Amino acid sequence: MSLNMHALKTYWLEHAWLGSSVEPGVALDVSDDGRIAALRTGTETPPPGAEVLRGLTVPGLANAHSHAFHRALRSVVQVGSGTFWTWRDVMYKVAQNLTPDSYFDLARAVYAEMALAGITNVGEFHYVHHAPGGTPYADPNAMGEALIEAAAAAGIRITLLDTAYLSSGFGEAPNEHQRRFSDGTAEAWAERVCALKPRGHALIGAAVHSVRAVPAGQLATVARWAEERQAPLHVHLSEQTAENDACRAAHGCTPTRLLADHGVLGPRTTGVHNTHLTDEDIALLGGTATGTCMCPTTERDLADGIGPAGRLQQAGSPLSLGSDSHAVIDLLEEARAMELNERLRSRTRGHWTAAALLTAATADGHAALGLPDAGRLEVGALADFTTIALDTVRTAGPLPRLGAETAVFAASAADVRHTVVGGRHIVRDGVHTLVPDVPSALADSIAAVRG
Repeated sequence: MSLNMHALKTYWLEHAWLGSSVEPGVALDVSDDGRIAALRTGTETPPPGAEVLRGLTVPGLANAHSHAFHRALRSVVQVGSGTFWTWRDVMYKVAQNLTPDSYFDLARAVYAEMALAGITNVGEFHYVHHAPGGTPYADPNAMGEALIEAAAAAGIRITLLDTAYLSSGFGEAPNEHQRRFSDGTAEAWAERVCALKPRGHALIGAAVHSVRAVPAGQLATVARWAEERQAPLHVHLSEQTAENDACRAAHGCTPTRLLADHGVLGPRTTGVHNTHLTDEDIALLGGTATGTCMCPTTERDLADGIGPAGRLQQAGSPLSLGSDSHAVIDLLEEARAMELNERLRSRTRGHWTAAALLTAATADGHAALGLPDAGRLEVGALADFTTIALDTVRTAGPLPRLGAETAVFAASAADVRHTVVGGRHIVRDGVHTLVPDVPSALADSIAAVRG
């Protein structure tokens, strides 16, 4: 599926966030290649034939970290108490039930939910590669292809972060649940991933699941694959203190230092979570311009802890946001939670402006996924944007010029009215144009994989 339009189209934005300010009356022309061809401010009335978007229009939101099948865990894992590790046991059971067909259905519904939340691009951290037991499918990339096609069917872009997952822990073979994640070696992983091809709505990136899941001697193979293709490279990093302790026991250093020593860090790399870091870790990440993807709703749901996002950004690590396990799918909540978490930790307010938080949710998130030409309302950028209503019970009242503050600190995914990708209306007036009944699609596909 192409996300490009086939004719020039004009949108009139009642209010638009242009990065530094909210402007009223913005006319935006989309070229036939799905990019912003012209942008005119101070347009008091809609031009003839323009499609009118009432509310506040912002660049499309980037969900920089997703595990689509985790959506099937929502509410189920809230029963009883436990830790990240007990949650993981439940996750494994759902993963065992996935097939290419059932994963397509589930991911299509999840990506449609994302579109309804204003998300135009998802970074899918994909590691369920093979059949249960580890036998490859006839097409070794059947599961990844299902995700790429699901994104197309839901009308959003995807960066498939195909993930190397080779061991259960330091020096340990994959357990029975993890065998379907593993290619055996990083070389075999690279050979399989080379068969995946980008297309109009999809980029192919790489991921190291974690330092416990990829042996140290094989980290460089994954990093080299990404470097040769100038592709994004993501890695779960120091989400749990147990992983840090095990890494020190095995290698005498932190996971961040291990990644640095094997060439994994750098400006195309993003560490996901980056929760339990030393001062040296923060300096390494910032000094190499390695990004940080914070997933606050998942990090609090799993009782992971609060990562040092402010210190990381000050050190030079760009921030992006993800919904990860999809406890909720709401990038506005992720942005808000990052600031509010820092307030709880420091007992002071105002660590990021609303504009800075929106930048993490838009431009910097797209850049982390290999799309630096998305996430901005400016000429030449991809025509991906979303409109947030300013007249709901959550958003009514504040002056329109405070729309960025309203979006970040009051609005939710429920306030998204329109989502446009490549100039094409994917959500119109709160209704998905390609998946007519998203709740039913979610319910049916989740029931199929829960078993």
